[in-house]
Amino acid sequence: MAQDPPAQDLMRYEAMAQDALRGVVKTALKRAAAPEGLPGAHHFYITFKTDAPGVSGPPDLLGKYPDEMTIVLQHQYWDLAPGETFFSVTLQFGGQPKRLSVPYAAVTRFYDPSVQFLLQFEPPAAAEGRAAVAEVADEPTAEAPAADGEAKVVSLDQFRKK
Repeated sequence: MAQDPPAQDLMRYEAMAQDALRGVVKTALKRAAAPEGLPGAHHFYITFKTDAPGVSGPPDLLGKYPDEMTIVLQHQYWDLAPGETFFSVTLQFGGQPKRLSVPYAAVTRFYDPSVQFLLQFEPPAAAEGRAAVAEVADEPTAEAPAADGEAKVVSLDQFRKK
């Protein structure tokens, strides 16, 4: 008996899921940009591809990180401006304020260590030519250590075909 080939996902559900999860990053940044700032102990580690389309910043800074960079939004950040497709922020590098603009599509990891919340995304270059998938780390990375217990992650595995 011949089996039917698997149905092609013309809806691109995995790409939609990744876009929705990037919306979580955008909403978190909008809350951080509010006059009250970050509530409680919340702070963010945001990793992004520095060579992704739309990333802008001082050439000397981006030159030091030709592939990927992690920034921390905790105590010393200014002028956080989350837009619809990108965010901009001023951070101190070597004692000098420098402005970065990062499209949400360039973000590869978003981590809030205060509550062990981690979202991990496929790099933009890897997403070209196929549906992008939101990935979840099995364990925290060196940049995102677990303090006292399991990391709280969002997993899409239960919705994927095996």
